[in-house]
Amino acid sequence: MTEFMTRRLGDLPPETTGFVGRGRELAELTDLCRRSPLVTVTGVGGVGKTRIALRAARELAGEFPDGAWLVELAGLRDGALLGHAVGRALRIVDNTSRPRLDVVAEHLADKRLLLVLDTCEHLTDACALMVKILLDAAPGVRVLVTSRQPLMVRGERVLTVEPLVTSPVPGGGALRTDAMRLFEQRASAVVPGFSVTEPNAETVARLCRLLEGLPLAIELAAGQLRTLSLEQVASRLDDRFRLLVDDGQETPSRHQALRTTVGWSHELCAPRERLLWARLSVFPDDFDTSAVEHVCGDDVLPMNAVPQLLDALVDKSILLRNDRGGSTRYRLLDTLREYGAEWLRELGEQELLGRRHRDWYLRLAEWGEQHWFGSVQTEVFQRLHKEHVNVVAALGYCLTTPGQARTGLHMAASMWFYWVGCGFLSEGRYWLDRALSLDPEPSGTRAKALWVNGYVAIKQGDSSGAVTNLEESQAEAMELDDRTALANAVHRLGCVALVNDEHALAEVLFKETLEHYEALGELNTSVIMARVEFAMNTAFQGDLATAAGMCEQVHAICEQHDEQWVKAYALYVMAFAALTAGRMDEAMARAREGVRLSHAFHDLVCTVLSVELLAFIQLMGGNGRDAAALQGAAGRIWRTVGLPLFGSVYFNGPHHQCETQARESLGDREYEALYQAAARLGFDEAVAFALGDLPRPEPTAEPSGAARR
Repeated sequence: MTEFMTRRLGDLPPETTGFVGRGRELAELTDLCRRSPLVTVTGVGGVGKTRIALRAARELAGEFPDGAWLVELAGLRDGALLGHAVGRALRIVDNTSRPRLDVVAEHLADKRLLLVLDTCEHLTDACALMVKILLDAAPGVRVLVTSRQPLMVRGERVLTVEPLVTSPVPGGGALRTDAMRLFEQRASAVVPGFSVTEPNAETVARLCRLLEGLPLAIELAAGQLRTLSLEQVASRLDDRFRLLVDDGQETPSRHQALRTTVGWSHELCAPRERLLWARLSVFPDDFDTSAVEHVCGDDVLPMNAVPQLLDALVDKSILLRNDRGGSTRYRLLDTLREYGAEWLRELGEQELLGRRHRDWYLRLAEWGEQHWFGSVQTEVFQRLHKEHVNVVAALGYCLTTPGQARTGLHMAASMWFYWVGCGFLSEGRYWLDRALSLDPEPSGTRAKALWVNGYVAIKQGDSSGAVTNLEESQAEAMELDDRTALANAVHRLGCVALVNDEHALAEVLFKETLEHYEALGELNTSVIMARVEFAMNTAFQGDLATAAGMCEQVHAICEQHDEQWVKAYALYVMAFAALTAGRMDEAMARAREGVRLSHAFHDLVCTVLSVELLAFIQLMGGNGRDAAALQGAAGRIWRTVGLPLFGSVYFNGPHHQCETQARESLGDREYEALYQAAARLGFDEAVAFALGDLPRPEPTAEPSGAARR
């Protein structure tokens, strides 16, 4: 079975550096998580809340049949998107228009898993509400939170993480404290062979005491050994803390200890490194070198200097570097991002860098739209998916900055391919609705956003919402003489007619659509998708041969341009034609290829249509058991799409015929048992079964109730 179809029980990141000490706290935290539905790890910035929470989650993961999952919230700026973030982290597949928290709660209802919500302090109220909803709905779920303050939810247990011990343990030898052990570990990564020995032990101990045992401060200090000796690091930090005492403070607080260390690390950076640190704070999530060059580079900070400066900040422990999946990405820790943001404001560049960040991700969205039709379609999907947090942050900037709403509307509309083609219908609907409400004046941008929103609504099974948006788009396009928006609005109105079984109207609208596209001289994803949908309508009117010929032409275009997304839809029609003609092997191969392609793009609609067809193909090939199971798998997927088979008599026709014949062959009891067994499969597992990469799930108990879709 291919890797992307392997069932993943959890998604905790690997531990990239060693874990030092914390034995007592770790034991207490794991015990609390076993006994309490909600545990919040609190503590000052830099104390290591995330590290201990993730270590505990790794130790506990095996006790949860459905694994342990991390939801990183530091980059989330809009509490309304909290449910989307959790759903994305949990790989929940659902394109309906239902509230996202309802979807997540339903998904978790029968699960036994550990959910780690990391960095919640800026979304405390939203997190508290969500946690209450999820725990009420899912008794088998445990939630582990990291935050600088508790959520104040009933039943919450709190573990406050203190800094590492800095007081010597009698008879402990050279490595007397966990703080000193951490310093040694991080220092040896900077200066190979470094160790705490009898001659330097007191200096290390004094340094750790100055730093109040705060892990982040200790790591930053250890990072300075690349250019300074141990004695120089200790002496210079000692001088800085003496200044605090001279200002009348008896003992620097932990917060002051961390800020002093961060500030000193900042001063030890070269001027360009300090400037880059400040500018990098504009990224809410991780980022790659290309983004930094374009967002942060200018005459003062030349683009060609960026790679070396990034390496320098990694060497100083300011940046984390992650080499994974053939690409390199960087991240600022939250405390260091906050410090950089303060300097960005001090420099007066906050607005400038916010706009540059928006512009870079706007250009990425525009590039994606331009290249969605062609050989880099898969790369478009992967890049946008990897940059999701940054992209939505750029959208948020547009919709919260005066005078930028039109740009936000343009960006949300330009991403139609991502919302529709890559499985983000609900989030796309959120941004489009919001952007449209902020920019009500007629314009070409608004006409486009309206047809995009209508397109999203169709895929969600919301025909009424689709028609409202599409008719308004059509009217604005005609008033503005915007032929492109008009063609797209008419196209999607044809789709509404198709799924509503209004075939005569759909034929008129699709013909008009193709005339508009031809007049525009365009050949793109929308044009060839319109041909496939016209072919489906033609097939439903009884002319399957013509429909198959139309899709064969589209398939040839897709092959020529290496287009994958529409190709999956063409394959669905071609597989049905092959089945009808009795070419069973061809039908099976084409339907499975359609499943594979549409699944790669997270397109639920084409995936489930193809799974439904595979059930019919299996039945016609004499395999009623697989047919029943595939219908069960499809039924589960339809619940995450919206109205099963759009409520269409014609889309439902093959399904009903398959079900009737399978029941006659197997008997109701066996059919329902097989159906229900497969209906328990997750999305990826259902796809793997449909492709023949996973055995048919066998019933484990007596069936109860009728099979449902």
